[in-house]
Amino acid sequence: IDRFEEHEGPVRGVDFHLNEPLIVSGGDDYKIKVWDYKLRRCLFTLLGHLDYIRTVQFHPNPSQFPWILSASDDQTLRLWDFNKRSCLSVLTGHNHYVMCASFHPSEDLIVSASLDQTVRVWDTTGLRKKQMGDSMMDPMAMRSATTSTAMNVQAELFGTNDVVVKYVLEGHDRGVNWACFHPTLPLLASAADDRQVKLWRMSETKAWEVDTLRGHANNVSCCLFHPKHDLIVSNSEDRSIRVWDVSKRVGVQTFRREGDRFWILAAHRAQNLLAAGHDSGMIVFKLERERPASAQGAANQLYYVRGRELFLHDYGRASGGVDVPIASLRRVGQQAQTDGIGSAPRYLSYNQHNPSEGNILVCSDVDGGSYELITFSLTNASGSVTDGKRGACLGPAVFLGRNRFAVLDRHQRQIVIKNLNNETTKRVQPPVPNVDALLEGGASGRILLRAEDRAILFEVQSRRVLGELTAPKIKNVVWSPDGSKVAIVCKYGVIIADRQLEQLCSISDNVRIKSGCWDVSPTGGTASNLFLYTTLHHVKYVLSSGDTGTIRTLDAPLYAMRAVKDQLFCLDREARARVISIDTTEARFKLALANKKYGQVMHM
Repeated sequence: IDRFEEHEGPVRGVDFHLNEPLIVSGGDDYKIKVWDYKLRRCLFTLLGHLDYIRTVQFHPNPSQFPWILSASDDQTLRLWDFNKRSCLSVLTGHNHYVMCASFHPSEDLIVSASLDQTVRVWDTTGLRKKQMGDSMMDPMAMRSATTSTAMNVQAELFGTNDVVVKYVLEGHDRGVNWACFHPTLPLLASAADDRQVKLWRMSETKAWEVDTLRGHANNVSCCLFHPKHDLIVSNSEDRSIRVWDVSKRVGVQTFRREGDRFWILAAHRAQNLLAAGHDSGMIVFKLERERPASAQGAANQLYYVRGRELFLHDYGRASGGVDVPIASLRRVGQQAQTDGIGSAPRYLSYNQHNPSEGNILVCSDVDGGSYELITFSLTNASGSVTDGKRGACLGPAVFLGRNRFAVLDRHQRQIVIKNLNNETTKRVQPPVPNVDALLEGGASGRILLRAEDRAILFEVQSRRVLGELTAPKIKNVVWSPDGSKVAIVCKYGVIIADRQLEQLCSISDNVRIKSGCWDVSPTGGTASNLFLYTTLHHVKYVLSSGDTGTIRTLDAPLYAMRAVKDQLFCLDREARARVISIDTTEARFKLALANKKYGQVMHM
């Protein structure tokens, strides 16, 4: 987007202002610069450090505290007022390079890490009181200009007592590269050249080491607490990023990179995004998918998972529908014990072929892929749950008929047919070798196979291929309510086909597609003809003629579940049911034209 070139040599630290278009940067030229990125220029430079500057940070509440904190190889931390453009305080005490320093998100504390093998926590209460205008009470405030100059010189030489050391944390055997506060709990994490990440706890009076997380094979360069889950993320010169469970204090995930050492980490304030900087650039990543697992039930019911609970959302009751909890999902497998690393359910499928009771398959990626069958009565949903029938599978599991479902065997890639007692009744070799997922087939006895870039409609009983088409990066399929059409939702496009998988149209989008649903309005002729889909920021539509258009914008990604007239029922990333208004006039107009219903056209 932009380049700011005024520093001489490397720039080691940067930070964004929370609500103004400002960036602060610190570099190897001993200078701290504050930039306005809308005006695209450097506003001013703060001088005072005597060596490379490692990190710079704006105060988390910058409107009340116009402060910048910097850490430097001159063994000091400095606090600056960016409104007055002056140095407020010099924090001395470390006796080696200070590698990082950061403010506590809500309290009057600062943490710093240094190559002198210590982590220091500083208390800024005195400075806050002085800055907030307690000088009115100070009888010394009347002193002459010469005395205050003398005081300034003394402060410059020896530091002041506005900021005092609260704790010195000793425990690392080598220099400490990074230290950070937990966003809400009285915890600290630190990362050091002894290849360890340490977890510390603070009380009002003391701080102590809680545990050591071992696993990195080289200097640990950075660590942070995940903003939403009980996790620590760290990265290292051993070319890996590791994720640790804070409560169990064990490593739960490792990402490796060939040939690039990692140096720095950052977490997005609002979204579930992390970023890591390495030798040749940076990566932005998520620890888990954010699409809630959901499935359309009978007429106006939606089943979905929030946290560890399976819910039924009944659109027929009340204005926006009602949530009915059905079952608690048990954690199975090693990985499932930790939230936030992709152990949540990924797919749900509901048995549309069984009118007498509710059957749901919950699938997740835990331990290479697993499913669980949950059965309940449709009249008294939460009071009659039987679960515990589970097994291994690859990708989603699909219902074939009233009392049969199919899973994909992980190892032999066979289609395994099971009855509702979870007993295998049959194994079928797929018609092509590289099937990697089973999807709904739209009618009893049929499944749609995903094999690389192809979708194959397969009838299990006769082992016939009923149709196939090319579709790159298929995410899921949505059958129209009357079963006459299927929308194949891909990463960057939607293909609409008929029930024999003959392609009717194909559209592509340059933004990732998040979800899609068919219109089910009882009148107006749009049901099963109008397909709505959502991308990161828009709701769009596609007709089987290939006509497309944009309906509205979205602030945050939503997952479309059901469209009725001018309402789109969605789930958000927190798996909360939401209803947004949509205007489908344009789509209805095109549809009426295509169907030669000119009376409707004139009416619009």
